Amino acid sequence: MYTNSCNVSQQTVDVHSKVYDYVTKEEYELYQAWGLSTSIDLHDCDPELMKDSKALEEYATTLCKLLDVKAWGPCRLYNFGTDPEVAGYSLVQLIETSLLSGHFANKTNRIFLDVFSCKYYDPLVAVEYSKTFFKAKDVTYKCMLRK
Repeated sequence: MYTNSCNVSQQTVDVHSKVYDYVTKEEYELYQAWGLSTSIDLHDCDPELMKDSKALEEYATTLCKLLDVKAWGPCRLYNFGTDPEVAGYSLVQLIETSLLSGHFANKTNRIFLDVFSCKYYDPLVAVEYSKTFFKAKDVTYKCMLRK
């Protein structure tokens, strides 16, 4: 976890745990992972960006490029929710190696993202880009190897 958008801390992976703070490509290959999942929680985000469908599409397109994954079909956005506590956009971008998804909680200016791919990607690239793009003041994330 980090709070400064310029500094991302990498912590040693505990090989006995199923959830990691960071996974290197070498670790991904060593443990013969089938995929890598990164959950990213962004707090105090720019409320206008979170509600802008064009910005959300731009985010998904650019994240695919940064992670070197190929989008499969268009980014899907659904703005819904009858409960104001959870109302907001949900995003789904299929990629050839799995998917990017997220939910944008309007009331609290929080964003909950998931990046899953059976092709290795650097989780910190996804974390840093997401934090910067949505102007989040705080972020937490966890990585999980899928076997």
